[in-house]
Parts: sequence; structure tokens; C-alpha cells
Amino acid sequence: MGFIQDPLHTPDYPVVGDEVAVFDTSKGVIRVALDGDGAPVHVANFCELAMSGFYDDLKFHRYVPGFVIQGGCPNTRDMTPEQVARGESGPHGHPGTGGPGYRIRQEFTTNPRNSHDDRALAMARSADPDSAGSQFYFCLGPQHGLDSGYTVFGHTIDGAEVIGELRAGDVINSVRIERLDA
Repeated sequence: MGFIQDPLHTPDYPVVGDEVAVFDTSKGVIRVALDGDGAPVHVANFCELAMSGFYDDLKFHRYVPGFVIQGGCPNTRDMTPEQVARGESGPHGHPGTGGPGYRIRQEFTTNPRNSHDDRALAMARSADPDSAGSQFYFCLGPQHGLDSGYTVFGHTIDGAEVIGELRAGDVINSVRIERLDA
């Protein structure tokens, strides 16, 4: 008998196309225009998680200078910033191994704007292309080698300097969803 995988999650959030994610971090505020046309499943998923408070009080857990700063792992919620920065395991597992309990389909093969430009927002995943869930990263410089394997779903419109200051252990106070004209 073969291994049966869980079905892919389909978010219910109705993407309008002018959503902006506002990240309130311990280093400052970042505003990202989300690409609902190019990556509607990723944007809907991210909006649902943000609006539910999923990202509140999580920490950025991975920093690779000149490459990415990554966050969105729920395993960091009950950890101190110092524990995350030191790379310790927390009460729910190691930072970088947690998710929302489901996975979504990849969109890097269908998104015409799937470009890992400097400060682009993209979704992390495991070896399975359809394994993204909640973990995201900001590019620290152009990372076009990732274009063919990871879905970009937003581009920073304000706070690029904040992204440059983020390190492992820094806190995501909240992520809220606004409209571009708001």
C-alpha cells in the first residue's frame, strides 16, 4: 500500500489584489505589497494566517547574511529571542521545523512575477514543491537562483532598511493586512 499525502489546503480568503502586509517587528515596520494576481494561493494563505494572529510574537529564526532572513515558524512562539538567536530547540521543536498543520501548492511555475529581487517576500518550503505553509523569508539582495523553486508573493514598498537590520531572534510583534490605498 502506498503513502497517501494530506490534500493541499485551499485558503478561503478572497484575494482582492491590493493587499499590503504590515509587519510590526522589534526593529521597525515593513510594508509589503502582496501579489494576489501572481500568487493568489500564497497571498490568501498568508492573509488568513496574519488575520488570525498566527504570526504574532513569533521570531525570525534564520539569518544568512547576503541571502535571507526567515520567520514564520510557530515553534519560536514560546521561546525567548535569545534562545532563538542561539539556535536552541524550544518546547515545540527546533525553530524552522514548524508550520500551520497543512501545506499549499507551489505557484513559482505559474507566477509571471516570480522574481527574487532584493527585499522580495517569498515562502519557504521543504523538499516537496507543494510543502509551503507559514514560513516566509525576505531576500537580502537578489536571489534569482531561487526563482525556479520558491514562490515570491510580495515586494517591499516601505521598510527595506528594517529588513537589513533583522537578525535571528528578532520579534514579529504582529502582521496585519491593509489595502494599498489605506
